[in-house]
Amino acid sequence: MTALTIRADRTPAVLRKLAKAETDTRVARRLLAIANALSGMSRKEAAEAAGMDRQTLRDWVIRYNSHGVDGLCDCWGDGRPPRLEPREQAELIRIVLAGPNPEIDGISSFTREDLARICEARFGKSFHPASMGRLLKRLGFSRQKARPSHPQKDPAEAEAFKKSPSAAAVNP
Repeated sequence: MTALTIRADRTPAVLRKLAKAETDTRVARRLLAIANALSGMSRKEAAEAAGMDRQTLRDWVIRYNSHGVDGLCDCWGDGRPPRLEPREQAELIRIVLAGPNPEIDGISSFTREDLARICEARFGKSFHPASMGRLLKRLGFSRQKARPSHPQKDPAEAEAFKKSPSAAAVNP
């Protein structure tokens, strides 16, 4: 097993200055660990002083050797790709905006469960209702719930009630 050498184009003092000027604390800790290892501290001590283990320091040294200080930055991936393709998302938006047809669908408004069933039928992709809610929010929709309405409500009486003065104002 051979020892891993650290590139020596920067001195430990320069690495410490870079660490002090660095705004990303994670990169600053990595710079300090490499500076400590370059200045003669054992790899284990240098790693523990920076809050990491020896193997992690070794991985960062390899990246530092090949990419310099820029290699010490975190390289996050793009994450999981969306479950629905852009054309499928566009079709789902059209479905939501068009709304259901009460005569054909038998419902007056979509629920997340309804939309999950539609996605299963149209796109062959299943969604949990909570996941459907997150997808709808990401697509720019907000959660809306209709106000409850009594089934025997008379719209004419409601309008007459709105226009007439309240009983409390008439009888003090």
